Amino acid sequence: MQSASHRKSFNVYWQDNLSDYVTAISWSKNGNLLAACSAAGEVLLWQDIEEQSFLLQSAGDTSTDCIDFSYDGEFLAAGGQDGVLRIWSMNSLKLVAELENPRRWIDQLAWHPSCNQVAFSLGKKVQIWDAESRSAIAELNFENSSIFGIAWHPQGKHLAASGSKGVKIWNALRWDEVPRRLEIPSASGAIAWSGDGQRIAVANLDDNIAIAKLSDLKPGFMGGFPGKIRRLAWSDINTELGVPLIAVASGNVVGILEKQFDESAGWDGWVLDSDLDIVQDIAFQPGTFHLASASDDGQVLLWYEAEQLAQLLTGASSGFSCLAWHPQGHKLAAGGQGGEVLMWKRDDSEV
Repeated sequence: MQSASHRKSFNVYWQDNLSDYVTAISWSKNGNLLAACSAAGEVLLWQDIEEQSFLLQSAGDTSTDCIDFSYDGEFLAAGGQDGVLRIWSMNSLKLVAELENPRRWIDQLAWHPSCNQVAFSLGKKVQIWDAESRSAIAELNFENSSIFGIAWHPQGKHLAASGSKGVKIWNALRWDEVPRRLEIPSASGAIAWSGDGQRIAVANLDDNIAIAKLSDLKPGFMGGFPGKIRRLAWSDINTELGVPLIAVASGNVVGILEKQFDESAGWDGWVLDSDLDIVQDIAFQPGTFHLASASDDGQVLLWYEAEQLAQLLTGASSGFSCLAWHPQGHKLAAGGQGGEVLMWKRDDSEV
């Protein structure tokens, strides 16, 4: 495999603390802003220009569980245990919407990749809210169960939601059409689209994953994982076959799957060799096959070419909970289970 960057080390660049477990962390698409939220309800914002952070929302009685920036960085949305979707303008740094949903827990949300529409979970439904018109434009009924995962197609053509018996995929141009279905015998959680939008991967609650082409939605199942699959991540570059790698965080293991030249052989895989505790999050560095993993033992590990351990990062004494790469790949941010928010920067002075 060929990589878009040389092996370089990362050093601590900035850090802050929230008062409780960091539940989610997210970069704006231009990398100028970083947001993190906590189990105490806090929403933290870091600005690159000022190189400083401050609270958009202070601690309260309920958790904030999901957070994401709009595609243009104009808005930040957060949802949580109190059922309120809050949206801030990044220009004024003020709340511009508070959508109250009594007796609902919003733990899934995602912005459309090319317009200011946000999808978020409401029990067995997904609501689509337009930040320009300040109105709901669709409400999608999953029916089978509460929703465990939401993901927009990379080109914004479809919206996928997971739960009991698999995944439903709606046409984003015609919300009233009957959704297509990726049938799974059990229930599905994490969803990940490949960067070209041709494939979708889903983590299933019986410790296997399914990968299907969007063209036919016929799942190929891969099992043998040691525990709950918490995260899936595709590389944004392809192998020689023209298909990206996919990483799987299952129990205390990180597995890598690679498509084989022989179509009948399917996918081959290997396990990254390390003595880890439960792996909470994984992500490929943009433009490379390098992978970061965050685990309960307080380690963020950087894997060179998704094979060789290159660096161990620490700073969360109670363990790490989440991580996210800067869109340009030269910074890495992670949240800790004790409230730590850390950022490392690549040392470009190294030869």
